[in-house]
Amino acid sequence: MAIKFSNSFLMRKLHQVTGIVPLGIFFLFHIYTNSAALNGAKVFNDHVEDLHEMPYLLLVEIFGVFIPLMFHAVYGMLISSEAKVNVFNYRFARNWFYVLQRISGVYLFFFLLFHILNFRFGLIPGLNMTPVAGNAQQAYAIIAKEFAIWWVLVLYILGLLATAWHLAYGVFLFAVDWGIVIGVKAQKILLYGCLGFGLILAFVGINSAFAFKRPCGFMPAELCQDPAERSPAEKAPTPRMPVQKGP
Repeated sequence: MAIKFSNSFLMRKLHQVTGIVPLGIFFLFHIYTNSAALNGAKVFNDHVEDLHEMPYLLLVEIFGVFIPLMFHAVYGMLISSEAKVNVFNYRFARNWFYVLQRISGVYLFFFLLFHILNFRFGLIPGLNMTPVAGNAQQAYAIIAKEFAIWWVLVLYILGLLATAWHLAYGVFLFAVDWGIVIGVKAQKILLYGCLGFGLILAFVGINSAFAFKRPCGFMPAELCQDPAERSPAEKAPTPRMPVQKGP
């Protein structure tokens, strides 16, 4: 009898946990860092440099990101290969959401491999050959050059959409499967909340990607001014009024 990996209780629970902690938290931190590009190259490069100077960075990357990511991605692919799609027989929203979760997971498996090889290591022939790691002060220029290629930008927009959906609906599944949210009404409210959360993540992520093409992304440039482009009057601190002392 063939072993079905999707039937393993412990593996499925571990798969769900790693999707939230540490991978979900890492994604939130990642788009926060990318959002620094809204304020220009210098601000973004300084953020990346601060990350590179973080103590135990290599250990955090290996045990906090790469190993959990490898497990989550490979086991997720095994689950997807054993999935039975029945959306054409039972066209409920939950069934479509399940299919989208599997499709987004498969796309992310290949997208993240491309993303890591491209920006982390600079190993994609014909594209960027300068890794962001170890070149913090060139980080903005490296990413902006890649995003100037239309199909690379499209890949990343799809990757951000897939990640936003996968995490948002994954939070819902985690809360339901772990018995944190039980009632039908409570689950419905949570589902709407998670879908809203996913839309916010998608907007923030895509807006930060377009910040490498134009200041502030989709938002008015006045909201995100590059400190390097401020006038001397704006950079100067506001003078304090002298305090008059009594006679």
